[in-house]
Amino acid sequence: MGKMDEIILVVPREKLFASETLYFHGVEQDKQKVAVLAANIADHYSTMRRGDAEENAAHKQPIPYCVIRRGSDIYMYRRLGGGGETRLFDKLSIGAGGHMNDNPELQSFEAVLQENLSRELEEELEIIASNRTFTTIGFINDDENEVGKVHIGLLVILDIDAEGEVNVRETDQLEGQWITVEQLREENIYSKLESWSQIVTNVLN
Repeated sequence: MGKMDEIILVVPREKLFASETLYFHGVEQDKQKVAVLAANIADHYSTMRRGDAEENAAHKQPIPYCVIRRGSDIYMYRRLGGGGETRLFDKLSIGAGGHMNDNPELQSFEAVLQENLSRELEEELEIIASNRTFTTIGFINDDENEVGKVHIGLLVILDIDAEGEVNVRETDQLEGQWITVEQLREENIYSKLESWSQIVTNVLN
């Protein structure tokens, strides 16, 4: 099965944004609005063939987007030619994650999200850490480019201990390094970040 034949989760844009009354650009961090957006996804998500979803702006594909932080350092990686999303080739990113698959055996959308996030992290990265703390920050939305128009991100920060290590598994697709937030904001780095990573960099402390 090709990657575009994968069956993934989608949510109708109209339901997600409550007829655009909850629309935002950037990162939505208001806890009440985040809770409503999450509930809208949980109540209205369904599945669709990925190739169809990529061409269907009436639906958004929920994507867990996990930023790994070690003290004041952020894990950044560059997408190489072997990656699945050609529109993001050679872009820099600080978010790990991917499309979500349904699991009818799980009782809640939160459990489905956690399963998908754990799987994506395991597939892309080897994380060696004695302490791991996940914090949900909010949602990411960017309708100003073709990739963003059909995706909605759930921003999660994974804090690991000072001795923690992260290694890329898919070395044909990614190469990684640690970088400070101040360095991320330097023009030579910031200009190469994919749009979601730029948006997240703007709100990082």
